[in-house]
Amino acid sequence: MRQYRAMVAVGDSFTEGMCDDVLPDGHFRGWADRVAAALAAEAGSAGFRYANLAVRGKLIGQIRAEQVGPAAATDADLVTLAGGLNDVLRPGCDVAQVERLLGECVRGLLAEGRTVVLFTSTDPTRRMAGSRRLLPAILRMKAYVEGLVREHPGQVVLVDLFSAPVFDDRRLWAEDRLHLSPEGHRRVALAVLEALGRPADRDWRAPLAEPDTRTRGRKAREDVRWLGTHVGPWIGRRLRGRSSGDGRPAKRPDLLPYGG
Repeated sequence: MRQYRAMVAVGDSFTEGMCDDVLPDGHFRGWADRVAAALAAEAGSAGFRYANLAVRGKLIGQIRAEQVGPAAATDADLVTLAGGLNDVLRPGCDVAQVERLLGECVRGLLAEGRTVVLFTSTDPTRRMAGSRRLLPAILRMKAYVEGLVREHPGQVVLVDLFSAPVFDDRRLWAEDRLHLSPEGHRRVALAVLEALGRPADRDWRAPLAEPDTRTRGRKAREDVRWLGTHVGPWIGRRLRGRSSGDGRPAKRPDLLPYGG
């Protein structure tokens, strides 16, 4: 099992950690922080460094332009990359362009001895109304990411979230249904550590122990609230050409020792 000295996380809100527990500095924790904590515990006195360049709302072109270069310039031996879903969510997305840019990101991050972690998206169709139109693009991106892993065996590692039915459970998602809940972030962190060869102390694919006891009526009321509280504002930002991450800096821009 390879021991890592430094990790850089790049991407959008998924990697920034939105809707996880809030840290004392006001930032969300997120699965990437959880992975860094586990790797830092392994490193012990040898020390472990961590940076998180991800910013909510970023498109894959912005990730390539703003984050990949700084990440590649570090001596980190582990980089996680998740991006492209914000593009796919937008009507008229050019999936071929997203694939090209994602491939450029991966090639820009690859260096001798560095491990790059990629992800497949979860399947939104069983938890988010109106998402079936996204499935063809999500499946195409899934196949493309799997191709990148085959193209760079041993150097590019895949975390396959699409094939895990546990992510159909709405309790792994925040109220907006786009971002993970704390339990969702815990599951993704375990998935990343497993992909990196770490022995698991729990099965991240296992269903939640307690059944979902919400009635059909309660779920319907939650659907209505979700449409008004989250979908409406999201559409409004798209129409105005705005993003939730406009002008927002990365929460941990420098590769510094991780102290928890």
